[in-house]
Amino acid sequence: MTGTAYLSGFALSAALIVAIGAQNLFVLRQGLRREHVGAIVLFCAAADSILIAAGVAGVGAFLAALPQLTRALSLGGAAFLGWYGVAALRRMAAPGSVDVTGGGTVTLGRALAATAGFTFLNPHVYIDTVLLMGAAGATQPLALRPVFVAGAASASVLWFSALGYGARLLIPLFARPAAWRVLDAVVGATMLTLAASLIARALG
Repeated sequence: MTGTAYLSGFALSAALIVAIGAQNLFVLRQGLRREHVGAIVLFCAAADSILIAAGVAGVGAFLAALPQLTRALSLGGAAFLGWYGVAALRRMAAPGSVDVTGGGTVTLGRALAATAGFTFLNPHVYIDTVLLMGAAGATQPLALRPVFVAGAASASVLWFSALGYGARLLIPLFARPAAWRVLDAVVGATMLTLAASLIARALG
């Protein structure tokens, strides 16, 4: 039963985390730039693990009873994603390319602050980790819940490591300015779409 609980947590976490979203696109971009990849991967994986553990412990049911908090998170997340989306579109329109050969231009503090924004200001993160993963984990026998969380955390570590460090395989492609413009266009459109959906959810 221990192996089943671990695999259950791993599979559900992997299914939820692989979807293209704001956080994944940010990790991919930082991986291409080779800026603070280890710290960002560690932050994302640790945040997922903590949120999943909190959900399994019962925090998900508490948050579900506070729609005002969900609305505030939605509006705050929309503002953050909208700002980042506009910044990406401005980069797309700017001449020149991004240097992917090293020499990071973003400080560790700013990189982690942006990572925290994409992680904690996105209500979808709480829906996936605290609510959905929490509900699934709560169905496990009490003794197996830590095993379920460990499986989910393993999937998170594996995914973010592959995304952050695997991005360097695409560096030859992104040596061309056109590739960065396409990526920034995708990032900008995705962020603005997510921002609009969060506003619609908060006001609806």
